[in-house]
Amino acid sequence: MNLFVFGDESGVFDRVHNDLFVFGGLVFLDNESKDLAYRKYIAAEKAIAPLYGVSGNQRGELKACKISNKHKSGLFRSTNGMIRYGFVVNQRNVVARVFDNKKSKQRYLDYVFKVGLRRVCESLIEEGAIHRDEIENIHIRFDEHTTATDGIYELREGIEEEFKHGTFNFRYNKYYEPVFPAMSGGITLDFRDSRNDALIRASDIIANHAFYLARNDRFEEMGKKMRVVLFPESRMMK
Repeated sequence: MNLFVFGDESGVFDRVHNDLFVFGGLVFLDNESKDLAYRKYIAAEKAIAPLYGVSGNQRGELKACKISNKHKSGLFRSTNGMIRYGFVVNQRNVVARVFDNKKSKQRYLDYVFKVGLRRVCESLIEEGAIHRDEIENIHIRFDEHTTATDGIYELREGIEEEFKHGTFNFRYNKYYEPVFPAMSGGITLDFRDSRNDALIRASDIIANHAFYLARNDRFEEMGKKMRVVLFPESRMMK
């Protein structure tokens, strides 16, 4: 069994000018549900595309920052019934030294994404939607940005440790078991231009919606719409 994860981000990780940063996206438990979701989201886009002068090849794509609130809500509803997630960072509570340089900021965001994904998968295990010993590979696609090649490699390795090998906290002399100890494959991590992937575009809409709800302190509503993990305490909303 393979997991398919799609993601994007909303906000700027810069505590001087911003309070919140959010990762949002989708998780699929099989290829069939992923392909069905892809077709469903494309159909939802096509219904409003002419209003924004968007052609069939998605030039001038329907990003959350470019469309009306009404149409953002419609695209978000098209993902109803799917496994949605939102990882919300309250930057005011993050240790100040994290923001000292670009490298430390990226390390923290990598931590948020891999631990947030861990919490989501643990919740799916608790619900019986998946089992620890049946996951072979995790395929992750994220919106393209300026992460250097070595940064992408480090993130992939970090996620693989979290899910396949387990991690060790040297400060507290504590070992954390892997989420999927029987993984026979590994992690694939691709950064893609969202113009070429409808489910990354859907993740953009989800991340934007999560950001809006968090900014307006509507966490209870957010928890009903998606699986939410709050940082820096890395706890999952119930």
